[in-house]
Amino acid sequence: MTTIDTNPVQTSKSWNIGLWVAQALLAAMFLMAGATKLMSGSAELVAMGMGWAENAPFLLIKFIGLAEVAGGLGLILPAATRIMPHLTKWAAAGLAVIMVLAAGLHITRGEFEVVPVNVILFALAAFVVWGRTNKAPIAPRA
Repeated sequence: MTTIDTNPVQTSKSWNIGLWVAQALLAAMFLMAGATKLMSGSAELVAMGMGWAENAPFLLIKFIGLAEVAGGLGLILPAATRIMPHLTKWAAAGLAVIMVLAAGLHITRGEFEVVPVNVILFALAAFVVWGRTNKAPIAPRA
């Protein structure tokens, strides 16, 4: 006989833990990637395997890096401090958009081997948006 857990407190706690894990993984990934773009020049990024940076404008590379760092911080800080925690959903949505654009760029450049990473990161970001909206929203500080 199968039992179904109908305890909403336990279910919410499980969702909350899963969402925090997803947020931490995404934040670590985007903080590292963004910091790399902010601190490296085009030639260094190309040497690291980011061929798209060769022809990209310098300011675009820095803007992408800044957006990734801001998104990574936005996944953690508003939720952890409970100060405007709805910003966590917006940060995840912004990172999902970045992944759609990145996948499009890689497809147009014929770099199909990178697209699965974009898809996975998009899915994690979409999961955070959905989960923090429906399953385990974080209440603002009173």
